[in-house]
Amino acid sequence: MTTEPMPTDRASTQIHNIGYRHYDGPRLGRAYARRSLFSQSLRGAYGLGRSAKSKVLPMLLFVVMCVPALIMVAVAVATKANDLPVDYTRYAVILQAVIGLYVASQAPQAVSRDLRFKSVPLYFSRPIERVDYVVAKFAAMASALFILTAAPLIVLYVGSLLAKLDFGDQTKGFAQGLVSVALLSLLFAGIGLVVSAVTPRRGFGIAAVIAVLTISYGAVSTVQAIADAQDNGSAVSWLGLFSPITLIDGVQTAFLGADSSFPGAHGPSTGQGLLYLLVVLGLIAGSYGLLMRRYRKVGL
Repeated sequence: MTTEPMPTDRASTQIHNIGYRHYDGPRLGRAYARRSLFSQSLRGAYGLGRSAKSKVLPMLLFVVMCVPALIMVAVAVATKANDLPVDYTRYAVILQAVIGLYVASQAPQAVSRDLRFKSVPLYFSRPIERVDYVVAKFAAMASALFILTAAPLIVLYVGSLLAKLDFGDQTKGFAQGLVSVALLSLLFAGIGLVVSAVTPRRGFGIAAVIAVLTISYGAVSTVQAIADAQDNGSAVSWLGLFSPITLIDGVQTAFLGADSSFPGAHGPSTGQGLLYLLVVLGLIAGSYGLLMRRYRKVGL
C-alpha cells in the first residue's frame, strides 16, 4: 500500500515579508544588565513589583525595626533627657532577631526561586556573566539589609537633634552605628545567600538561615553566660567568634567605642578585636567565593 503525496497548489503559495529588521540601536551591555538585576533584586527584597502578599512581611519587619527608635525618641524629647536610652551601635544587636528573620525570609526568595524554576540559564543567555549575577544579588541583599538597619539609626539621630542633645557626640555615635550596620549587612547578606543557594526549596532555606543566624546566637550567648558565671571572662570573649551577631558586637566593641553586649561586658581586647575583624572579612569574602562556585554551572 502506497500513499501518494498531496497535490500542492503552487499558485496559492506565497512568501510574506513580516518586517524583520536587523537591530542597529544601542546595546546596553553587561553593566546595564547588572544594574537591572540589582534593582530588581533590591525591590523584590521589600516586595515591590510583587504581589501584595509578598510585601506584608518585609514591610512589617521594617516597621518593627523603626518603632522602638520612634518610642525612644519620643521619650527623650518628652523627658528632655541628656542622652538616648540606647547607643547607636547597640540597636542592631538588641533587634538581631528581627534582622535574622528578615534575612531568612528574603535571602531564599532572592536566589532559591531562580534555582527552583531553572531561570539561571536565562540570565546567562544575556550579556551577563556569573560574576555579574553574584555581585548583583550580593549587593542587593546587603543594600536591603542596610536600609533595614540604618533607617532606625536615622530616626534616633534626627530625634536626638530635636531633643537638642550634643551635636558632636550624636554625630559621632551615628557614624559609628552606620559603620557597624554596614559591616553587619555585608556579613548577614553573604551568609544568608550562601545558605539559601544550597537548596532550591525556599522552606528549607528559611529554616537553615534561622538556624545559622539566630540559633547560633542563642547557643553562643548561653555558653557565654555559663562561662561568665564561672568567672571565666577570657572564654566569654573568645566564644564570641562563633556567631555572626557576636562577631559584629566584638568588632564594634574593639574599634567603634561600643559597650560590649557580652555577659559581664567581657568584650574582646584590641588584639582579639583584630581577629574578630579578620574573621568577619574572611566570612564575607568566603561567602562571595562560595556563591561564585555555586553558580559555576549555569544549568543548575
